[in-house]
Amino acid sequence: MNIGHKIKTLRIQKGLTQEELADRAELSKGFISQVERDLTSPSIATLVDILQCLGTNLEEFFVKSTPEQVVFKKNDYFEKLDTELKNKIEWIIPNAQKNMMEPILLTLEPEGSTYPDNPHEGEEFGYVIKGSILITIGNKNYPAKSGESFYFTPNQKHYITAKSKGATILWVSTPPSF
Repeated sequence: MNIGHKIKTLRIQKGLTQEELADRAELSKGFISQVERDLTSPSIATLVDILQCLGTNLEEFFVKSTPEQVVFKKNDYFEKLDTELKNKIEWIIPNAQKNMMEPILLTLEPEGSTYPDNPHEGEEFGYVIKGSILITIGNKNYPAKSGESFYFTPNQKHYITAKSKGATILWVSTPPSF
C-alpha cells in the first residue's frame, strides 16, 4: 500500500518540513523521507505516531473520501409542481436536508402560494428574483418585490403568496423544512 504521498501531502498542509515532522515523531529525517517516497513502510505504531503529529488518526487517514460536490447544475435539481397551489419548488442543492440550510428556487404562478408552514425553529431568508409577493407571518403581511429580500424567525405560521404577475424567489430555510 502506497501511503507516502498522502503523508507528504498532510505534512505540507501542516506547514512542516521533514525534519520538523521527524523531531515531533522522534524519528529520523531520512526515515520520513523514505516513507514519503514509499521506499519503506512504518510499523503500525510508528504510523500512528506520525499521523498523530499530523493531526489525524488511522481511521481518518485510510477512509476513502468522495470529493464533496461544490457546483450543482440544472440537471442536479429536483423539482415538484403543485397545481393546486400553483407553484413549483426546485431543490437546487440535492439532499440539502442533511445540511444546516436548504435553498430552494420557488416559482409562483399569479395568485400562487406556498402551504402555510407551522412555527418551527430556525430562520428563513429569501430574495425575490422576479415579480412581487406577500409574505404572511402570523396575522401580518409584508410585501416584497423584485430585487428585495426578506428575513424572519419562523415562530409563527407563515406562507408566501404571489401577486398578480407571479414571482420567482430564492428561499433558504434553516434547518431544512421544504
